[in-house]
Amino acid sequence: MPPAAVTLQNATVGTSSPVEQLAPNPVFLSTEPGPEFDWKISLRGKVIAITGANRGIGLGLATVCLANDAAEVYSLDLFEPGEEFQALANANPKRLRYLHCDVTSEENVLKVVDDIVAESGRIDGMVANAGMTKHQPALKFDRPQLEQLFNLNVYGAYFCATAAAKKFIELGIKGSIVFTASMTSYRPNRAAPSAPYGGTKGAVRNMAHTFAMEWASHGIRVNSISPGFVRTQMTYYVEKAADWNLKMQYYGGMPRLADPRELGGAYVYLLSDCASYTTGIDIPVAGIVGAW
Repeated sequence: MPPAAVTLQNATVGTSSPVEQLAPNPVFLSTEPGPEFDWKISLRGKVIAITGANRGIGLGLATVCLANDAAEVYSLDLFEPGEEFQALANANPKRLRYLHCDVTSEENVLKVVDDIVAESGRIDGMVANAGMTKHQPALKFDRPQLEQLFNLNVYGAYFCATAAAKKFIELGIKGSIVFTASMTSYRPNRAAPSAPYGGTKGAVRNMAHTFAMEWASHGIRVNSISPGFVRTQMTYYVEKAADWNLKMQYYGGMPRLADPRELGGAYVYLLSDCASYTTGIDIPVAGIVGAW
């Protein structure tokens, strides 16, 4: 028997051995699925909240969540829904709902999360997606513009994540939180630079890692998605530029903008129980990453 084995064997004998004096194992809520889990990537039975889902990326994510059997999807948005939202709601009766929410107000976010649980009995996922950008040289930003970006993109995401985490812990739910970060959290956008926007998304991506570490013992998973160029009201003009095709020849990657729904598969995976051992990561979904 090797000396190490003898030492270990001797250490486990007696009532005052070093092994017995170690601190007890911490109690944690495991995310591991039970024996009856069918391993299908699905949101069946889940109640998902998505901030800023009345249009753009958020509406695309709501579409894909519903297509993957989410029981209910709530859009938490500051603005009233438009025709696209209403069309999706009509196609999914009683499964898509809108709640007015200012994510920059912690009190408002906490109330809305309470309202979701009051209406649906639970909440399983929070997608902190609402955000804004402003593209201009760094030296042209003033303090109010900076505060507007950070209030929505950073503080708003923080309030949504912490409100959801508190409710998950209160209800004993193995919840999932997904942030919408950005490829600008990795590198600058040469086509439309915005140092403050990239800074806010870098903060979001780091928060996901840290929250994942802090809340793992509660069975809460926290991740982020970093989209590339996506076709929304904020970016539609990009592919209309006269030099767009020329840029794509030199920069490589997929020479187009993404439909918002093309991001949805990554979010569905992270929100689903099939991602039970996935936390603290960022998934780039950026078909034209070479253009950044």
